Amino acid sequence: MITTRSQPEPFRTHYSSASHSALADAPKEKGGGAAGLGPHELLEAALATCMNMAVRMEAQRLRISLEAVATSVQLDRTQVDVADFNYQVEVSGNITSEHRRLLEYAAENCPVRKTLSRTLAFRVQPVR
Repeated sequence: MITTRSQPEPFRTHYSSASHSALADAPKEKGGGAAGLGPHELLEAALATCMNMAVRMEAQRLRISLEAVATSVQLDRTQVDVADFNYQVEVSGNITSEHRRLLEYAAENCPVRKTLSRTLAFRVQPVR
């Protein structure tokens, strides 16, 4: 579970899990201080890091010699009813075309992507 707490600065938000914490913030053009990632950037980061880890885990499992994995994700919200995640995974090392296919499959099937591909439901508790 993630918990957030507002900070004295406009829109700056401290977020934490049981073991880690960081700051999020709105960009300056929206009245924030840009002291951390914004909410949509956090969503992009969740997907990018999950894909990156999934590729590395699959490479380790298959004993594929990777030097590095770089993953980028950009959320396009220009269409009213569509959240379009555009992503790219780059791998370096002694990688065959078959390895690339297997690693691409791992990225496409990471847990966060699977979650975002489902029908989403939101259960609200009354504001206290």
